Amino acid sequence: MDDPPLQKIAISGPTLASLIQRFSTASSAVDGLLFGHVTHVTPLTLSDDTSTGNAATTTTTLLLATITGFLCSPSFYDSSGTVLPSSLGHDSSLLGWFSARPRTPLRPSMREFSITSSLSSLSQFSSQIQNSPQPSLFTPSLFLLLASPPFEHSPHVPSHVHTHEYRAYHFRIGAQSFEPKSLDVVNIGPAFRGHYGSFSPNSPFPALDCELQGSPMVDDSGDVRLSRMKQASKDQRELDGCVEGFEVGRLSRMMGYEARNYTEGLEDLYQKMLVKIGNLTSLVEKSSAKVLEQENHNRKLKHKISRSAASE
Repeated sequence: MDDPPLQKIAISGPTLASLIQRFSTASSAVDGLLFGHVTHVTPLTLSDDTSTGNAATTTTTLLLATITGFLCSPSFYDSSGTVLPSSLGHDSSLLGWFSARPRTPLRPSMREFSITSSLSSLSQFSSQIQNSPQPSLFTPSLFLLLASPPFEHSPHVPSHVHTHEYRAYHFRIGAQSFEPKSLDVVNIGPAFRGHYGSFSPNSPFPALDCELQGSPMVDDSGDVRLSRMKQASKDQRELDGCVEGFEVGRLSRMMGYEARNYTEGLEDLYQKMLVKIGNLTSLVEKSSAKVLEQENHNRKLKHKISRSAASE
């Protein structure tokens, strides 16, 4: 029996970003399982034509598969492409699997076809379709393919530029074929910016007292106020010492289209930091040599005292 037709496949932005990050940091191809849920979608067609007596008509209900998580698990199939049911556990939210391979064309291989066919035939791992008018199941027949272009690391492309392509498929059991589907990233884009409006970053820098900027002081204790001012001044000097010759305000110029004009100044800052690190390393080496020299001197002195005591 073939699966009901899918309208499209959706995936959450953090899930896709995490999957791409896992792919980009791997030294070779990555395989794994996809999890989520399947929901009935009922498109509603509105019409201003009331001659038929119906202002709204509905079409055939379709399915929306939403991927909410993944698990890297390269051992759920054998060398022949047959899925091992014992390695899948008993999770009822299994929707399919994914394959991420670097520098290869973005099209399924014969091995991936065999694995998807084997996985979709395991009806015991089917998930319940939500909002369905009658109880029905969806077999784990999704396949998500990720790849990076073969020319990504060519001499004409900077090494710091990484391109990741992806494509989603629904494996039709009856036809034994892959059917490409659109993949919607459901919480990335201008429509979802409001989700991040309450973001509050935590800064590792010490809090600086605003009273140093000439604001009125409301603390009745002069000693406490003076102590706070001294501490804030000390914190500010420490921050300035870290970026000597390169004010913190200039860091904002490192972003945007004018960043290229200020990279020389940032490189000069890094060079000064390297010189400081070199000086510190030299001091550590000299102090370590003095400590070793003192230990040898103490050892000789102790040995001399022991020989003198033994001769007496």
